[in-house]
Amino acid sequence: MPDYGHDLLFGAVLVPSAGHAEDAVELARVADRAGLDLVSVPDHPYRPDLLDAWMALAVIAASTTRVRVFPNVANLPLRPPAVLARTAAGLDLLSGGRVELGLGAGAYWDSIAADGGPRRGPGEAVRATREAIDVIRALWSEGRRVRVPGEHYRLDGATAGPAPAHPIGIWVGAVGPRMLRLTGATADGWLPSVPHVPPGRLAAGHRVVDEAAVSAGRDPSEVRRLYNLSPGPGGFPQGPLDAWPEQLAALTLEHGTSSFLLPAHQPGLLQAFAAEVAPATRQLVTAERKRAAEKPSSANGSGTAGGRGDVAGQRAGGAGAPVPAAFARNRPRPRATPSGDPLSVRPTPPPKAWRSAERLWDESTRPVGPPADPERRYPRREQEPARNLVAAHDQLRADLDRLGEVVREVLADTLAPVDARSEIQRLSLRQNAWTLGAYCASYCRITTLHHTREDEDLFPYLRRSDPRLGEVLDRLTEEHHAIHGVIEHIDRELVAFVGEEGGEKEREALRAAMDLLTDALLSHLAYEERELIEPMARFGTGW
Repeated sequence: MPDYGHDLLFGAVLVPSAGHAEDAVELARVADRAGLDLVSVPDHPYRPDLLDAWMALAVIAASTTRVRVFPNVANLPLRPPAVLARTAAGLDLLSGGRVELGLGAGAYWDSIAADGGPRRGPGEAVRATREAIDVIRALWSEGRRVRVPGEHYRLDGATAGPAPAHPIGIWVGAVGPRMLRLTGATADGWLPSVPHVPPGRLAAGHRVVDEAAVSAGRDPSEVRRLYNLSPGPGGFPQGPLDAWPEQLAALTLEHGTSSFLLPAHQPGLLQAFAAEVAPATRQLVTAERKRAAEKPSSANGSGTAGGRGDVAGQRAGGAGAPVPAAFARNRPRPRATPSGDPLSVRPTPPPKAWRSAERLWDESTRPVGPPADPERRYPRREQEPARNLVAAHDQLRADLDRLGEVVREVLADTLAPVDARSEIQRLSLRQNAWTLGAYCASYCRITTLHHTREDEDLFPYLRRSDPRLGEVLDRLTEEHHAIHGVIEHIDRELVAFVGEEGGEKEREALRAAMDLLTDALLSHLAYEERELIEPMARFGTGW
């Protein structure tokens, strides 16, 4: 199957439990700060142990600033499409265009019927879904009366509106062939789940969707391909987190799956998914797309759409199949083509004020790299490595903020397992000092790994690509070592804080170390983005 060329999206599936009403909202905030693209919640209106999906989505949208939200998937038999259309459009307007619509034909028919909903057979469910999509789209226009005939859902002179703030995508959770054909003919996305459509069955499903799209006069690429993941034994992806990017990238390149949704109950998993899995997957896909675009077409017809004949079908059996050779490290050369857009990735400004009186370095002595060619254009795919750099840095900034919050709570003696409502309390740890220690260890590990990979992989590649960057890369490496020293200093102060039972001297030392780390890291990340965004868009990462 082809790679449809869609931008990769990464998101979460959060369960809005009635017994822990704030958990899903808190996790959504974590996803938002971490840089994930999507947050979804399941919709089971007949289950009293779950909060209403749309109520949860409204609070999540109000509590976040950038993630898109959607029901995964809306229960059509208990959600009349006219109400769905206006609910989704209204929340889209309130959230600034951050709503999509996952739509399901229905399941668990006994429970639906018990709540007064219809009990539909497979054929009826497909026809009802088709009519519902027609009703929803008709009502998203504005200022006119609309009529839509239908057996299950119809409009008879209804006044359309409100129009959503942006074109809301309708992503259908389809499994059977009739629903797949409906998806290809009318929907904006296909949203299967690993338990119902494992990786080995994706190709057959995509084929049905594609054929239906073509029959309806559509390009198959108009249908985004999403996937609800189910990691672990018997699921997908398999293995540790560092094994996930190759598995996800293979689905993108060979099946066109471009959006991955992870069910998560712990903030640490969401953060790692955003900071480690998502950037690595994007880098693999970007490198392979570049390689395929530069590879000449095969004269004997062995190539496939997009030039990926060498990897097609290698993963048809799922996660256990061999990793395509295309994922070996490449060293792509910058393209001289004038096509594309001006560089849209912007560096984050440095902090405006200092917290600490101590300085790790003199910023005025920082070298500056060669100026960028003002006439150069960067196709969107070439900008992806730079965008990933900023996303990784945003994760570090978000985690730094959270680490600072925890330090302040510990110093104020307000973080206790009984009454503290922060996300840190949810880490299955019971003592304030140990909660801080565990979170600091996790954050410091991520920061150190980020800097290590830059020092050992990215910086040598950029130095070979443009030797004029040498002084900048040397300075960034020096700052990495200095920041690592501050992290070790915080660890020592934390040990002292615990050992001395938090005396005033230890409190002040811990506070000062945290202030120094905040100043140094925020300044360093801003400098690194200022100097490396353009070279990374020009040369890539070499990964």
